[in-house]
Amino acid sequence: MSEVTIKVEGMSCGGCVKNVTGVLKALAGVDDAQVSLENASATVRYDPAQVSVEALRAAVENAGFDSPQS
Repeated sequence: MSEVTIKVEGMSCGGCVKNVTGVLKALAGVDDAQVSLENASATVRYDPAQVSVEALRAAVENAGFDSPQS
């Protein structure tokens, strides 16, 4: 397993956090996702053989949020 922290911009409430957490955890290869409203980020534990960081960012963006590269 690998771990990465990605930026998540545009969240404004706990519902946003729940939404982003859900879309990340739904991806194959994601073991865990901890989303922080305060830090505007998501720390994701994942299997790089099954899912890429680009796919994690794409899932966040498809949910209606921005995930710019650091």
